[in-house]
Amino acid sequence: MTKRELIDLVARKAHLTKRAAKEAVEVFLSEVGRVLSKGEKVVLSGFGTFRVISMKGKTVKIPKTDKMVTVRAHRVPKFTPGENLKKQVLR
Repeated sequence: MTKRELIDLVARKAHLTKRAAKEAVEVFLSEVGRVLSKGEKVVLSGFGTFRVISMKGKTVKIPKTDKMVTVRAHRVPKFTPGENLKKQVLR
């Protein structure tokens, strides 16, 4: 599903204009990103948890060239699905 398809679905299911649905989806995504950028987690009961994890710096080999490259320490977002989402996907 693309962002456009999500906006269309929200507009139809929530009886909103596409403009209102687009704003709602964009505000939601923006706020999730803002909270994660502060290092906090976002818990959506029944759906899952978004959080930020820290990755240590390391040296890796690029398979195509066999060249060794150093990757600096950095933070990455991580999603852990909730039980309801897991059950829904397994059906």
